[in-house]
Amino acid sequence: MVFGQIVIGPPGSGKTTYCNGLQQFLGLIGRKTAVINLDPANDWLPYECAVNIAELVRLEDVMNQYNLGPNGGLIYCMDYLMMNIDWLKNKLKPLEKDHYFLFDFPGQVELFTLHSNAKKVIDEMTTKWDYRLAAVHLVDAHLCSDPGKFISASLLSLNTMMHLELPHVNVLSKIDLIEQYGKLAYNLEFYTDLQDLSYLVDHLDQNPRMAKYRKLTEGLCELVGDYSLVSFTTLNIQDKESVADLMKLVDKCNGYIFSGIEGNMREFSKIAAGPLNWDYYRYPFFLSICFYRFFVSSPSLITGRYKCCCSRKVHGRQLTVWYIGLLVLRLDSF
Repeated sequence: MVFGQIVIGPPGSGKTTYCNGLQQFLGLIGRKTAVINLDPANDWLPYECAVNIAELVRLEDVMNQYNLGPNGGLIYCMDYLMMNIDWLKNKLKPLEKDHYFLFDFPGQVELFTLHSNAKKVIDEMTTKWDYRLAAVHLVDAHLCSDPGKFISASLLSLNTMMHLELPHVNVLSKIDLIEQYGKLAYNLEFYTDLQDLSYLVDHLDQNPRMAKYRKLTEGLCELVGDYSLVSFTTLNIQDKESVADLMKLVDKCNGYIFSGIEGNMREFSKIAAGPLNWDYYRYPFFLSICFYRFFVSSPSLITGRYKCCCSRKVHGRQLTVWYIGLLVLRLDSF
């Protein structure tokens, strides 16, 4: 069974950087990863690319041949990819057995909100090829500092979710840079939980140009709130724990965490409802990060035979001590 992510988001939101960082991270925890570049305009690839759409079609060539602009050229490229979908299947087939896929898509938002070409490609993968995919929608965190832009980003996220009809994770990327753009109107949890966008309308009234559109803005905020689908998680691609937290969420979203369980509904329910400390702490890479870590509950949160060597109470919490003996779990990872 093949699992993976559809990485999407507006231009500049950090999709290519995310794919590069995630490929390195997953390599460190022992998960083989193949990054597939499906952006025909992306000439600079910092990651190791397993499949590159440039071998099939390039945006620059399409624009020159058909006298199209960037938007029209990208739509043509997605149509061309759909017409030659067997090319993509043949490229991916040797990797299906043991690789986790990251699909780096173009940043043109029209492809995922209005047009059906990119959706057809994704539907082909999820229905006919039986890939288990989750959409990871990146939004630059600096939009939180501008109420109008954040409302637009929330509406874009909702539109994308409705259009693609995939398990979906919305991410505020570059969260480590958010303080550079000034103080937020509310705390960060307001923006991640999307508690009530209407509170941002009052801040827009300070701009005379935006004040006259107050009723429209209120209606858009109400629309997003009525669906009650949009929320965000945060990401600092330079922080290993931030990447790990996002991966836990995505793995639960696309079903990767269930891939090793067969026919036991009790185990399915336990993982679906419980915290996700199941995979990442089995590896020496994470032992170095979590050498001393507090757990509110029992060390049995760590799956089965990977329990810790000993534990003791410190200040009312349970301090789990990781001994050197744990390293034998995955010495082959070095």
